[in-house]
Parts: sequence; structure tokens; C-alpha cells
Amino acid sequence: MSANYKKIGIIREGKEPADRRVPLTPAQCREVSIRFPQIDLVVQRSAVRAFSDAEYDSESVRLVDDLNDRDLIIGVKEVPIGSIIANKSYLFFSHTIKQQPHNQKLMRALVAKGNTLIDHELLTDQHGDRVLAFGYWAGVVGAYNGFRAWQLTHGGPVLKPAHECRDLEELERHLHAFPLPKDLRIVMTGGGRVGKGAMGVLERAGVQRVKPAEFLSGEFTRPVYTVLGTTDLYEREDGQPFDKAAFHDDPRGHQARFLAYARRAHLYMACHFWDPRGPKILSKSDLLDMALALTVIADISCDVGGPIDSTLRATTIEAPFMGYDRTSALEIAPGSPGSITVMAVDNLPCELPRDASEAFGLDLIERVLPHLIGQDDEGMIERATIVRNGRLTERYSYLSEYAGMAGSSIA
Repeated sequence: MSANYKKIGIIREGKEPADRRVPLTPAQCREVSIRFPQIDLVVQRSAVRAFSDAEYDSESVRLVDDLNDRDLIIGVKEVPIGSIIANKSYLFFSHTIKQQPHNQKLMRALVAKGNTLIDHELLTDQHGDRVLAFGYWAGVVGAYNGFRAWQLTHGGPVLKPAHECRDLEELERHLHAFPLPKDLRIVMTGGGRVGKGAMGVLERAGVQRVKPAEFLSGEFTRPVYTVLGTTDLYEREDGQPFDKAAFHDDPRGHQARFLAYARRAHLYMACHFWDPRGPKILSKSDLLDMALALTVIADISCDVGGPIDSTLRATTIEAPFMGYDRTSALEIAPGSPGSITVMAVDNLPCELPRDASEAFGLDLIERVLPHLIGQDDEGMIERATIVRNGRLTERYSYLSEYAGMAGSSIA
């Protein structure tokens, strides 16, 4: 199938609170014009981006206010309903495929206005792996915020908030100057994109990785961390041997064995993917355990109501920390004596928008644009298209009620 988009516009992000990320940086827009001269690319003016209009102008990128003449409009977050132009194709993170209630009106508006919706989250290669994501940067900022939470709880020099740093280089300068305790022990769950971002920060901060068994039994005179995969973290309730493939297919009938690590670790960084059918990792009763060593939990995955019972709500970039009272299981002021300090920001990549945008744009150019402007032989764009010309595609027909459509209204 041919997508064949030629007139492409980068939209001004309109979601509140403001998201400063961009799909393509100024330099990348310039690169697109050189590598793909058939594309007519414009950028809608914006006062909130991490990259100013002047930076785009300096790269000879055409700035506009009106995107009505575009074939494809690309953004990062959901487009406000009032900004949707009828009969246009859009590419952004729509957060609709799980029938999220807060975006139902957006989905119905796209259908009613005859739009085509392609979702960044659904762009996959031939192996089914996602090609665009900000998860790595969630891990980077989440790990840094974990150290900020440690400082709030235990003292030491104040770490500059990530969103006040110009880029990763400045963030790491501040972290390198922070005196980590020599006996600091960190446990992490999850080794995917998010986990790799967090691990990179730990490694560059001089924290040494050790194996889970060594973490549980060793004595250390240097900061260390360990990463728990599913085989380390879960076991079957019936005592039978753990089957990783079976667990990923259906995690019911399993239980976590995280408490032993929580009794050793001072700081927990949660970077895992969690299936709602799966067991708790850290329950209220676990958090009452008298031998618990944890004082800080950086819930980078941020599953409210999920596997970590101390994540009572999502926190914000401006106020990233809350205290969890172990006895009452209620929120209290962060840093309160005897509490656990919890970081649960749910939009972490927004704190390093320049770096996150650059990495995202690189993948967009290399891995997605060729499919958008020519033959989509691999079916990448087709797989990621939820709505075409106001009608659900067959793959996403299960959204018909959510989208306010009759089941027969399939593209």
C-alpha cells in the first residue's frame, strides 16, 4: 500500500500542561529537505517548544500559522479537539487503543471530521517491535529524579531539576557532583527501553551493576545496583518451575518475590512493563515489613493502582515527590520521618525535551518517513492506522462503540 504523503506539517503542541517536545528538531527538518526533496515540510509557529521558532528559521525551515494545506500533520501528544482540521491525516500519540476514557471525545471527533489517524505507538517493524518511543528518556529522567528524591530524604547538595537543565550533558554534570553514599544499594525492575535509560544514568554516575544473587548476599563498599528480570522477580504460586513464556502469555497464578530485595535495597527504580492481570510487586503488607530497607521508590513506570501500592497517584514535573506513610498507607509530606519518598511523574521525557526530541526525530527520519512518502511494502503505516477517512480500520474495529460508530463502519 502506498502512503505517499508529500505536504507535511509539524503542529504546534496544544495539550495542557504544555509539552515542549517536537517530532523533528530544526536540524532534522533541514535534513529532511535535503534527503527527501519531494517533501514540502513546514512547521507551525509555537512559543512553547524546547526549540524556538528562531532556531527553525536559522535552518531555513518554513514557519507558518496555518496547516490547512497539509496532507499529513505530525505532532507528539494528542491534538486538542478544537484544533483538528477536517479530512486531514494525523500522526501522534493518541492514547486511544485501550479505550482510554479521557480520549474518547478526541476519537469521536476524528471520526466525525473524516480524519485519518496514525499512531506513533503502533508503528512497528516486521518483527513487531516498536520503532518510535520516548521510553529511554523516561528512564534517564526517572533515574535522575530517583537521586533527587534520595537527596530530599537524606540530605546533601540539592540537585537541579531535570526540566531546568538545558540537556543531558548539564544533567549529568550535576549528578556527577552529587556525593552518593558508598554503601548505596539500588534495585531495578525492567530491562527494556526505560530500564536501559535508567541503567545508563547509573553507570555514568559510577554505580556498579551486580547480579541479583550477589546483591542479596554481598557486602559492598561502593554504590551498586541490580536489575531483576521476570525470572528473578516472579514465581508460580503452585510451586512448579517458572516458565517465562507462559508468564508473559498469562501472568495469573504467579506471585512476586521482590520482598527479599526490598529488604536489601535503599532505592527502588521501577522500569518494568506491568500486565494488569499480573501480581503485585510491592504490596501494602510488604511495605509494612519491619526489615524493609527502602526509603525511596522511583516508580518510573507509574502504574497508579498497579503493582506498587505506594504509588497512590501520579506526581508532576513541578511537584515530583510525595511521601507514603507505611502505617496508614496514606500520602504525607515527602521527607517526613519514617516515610518512603515516592517519585511517580508520568511524563518524564518532557523534562529533557531537546535530547528526547532529537532521538525521536532520528528514528522518525530513518525508520518511518520512507514508509510515509512511498510504498509501504512492510505494512508499517497500515498497521498503525486506527482511522482512515473517518472509518475505523479492520484491525481496530473493536473500538467501534468507543468511537461512536456502528460495527459495520469499517474502512
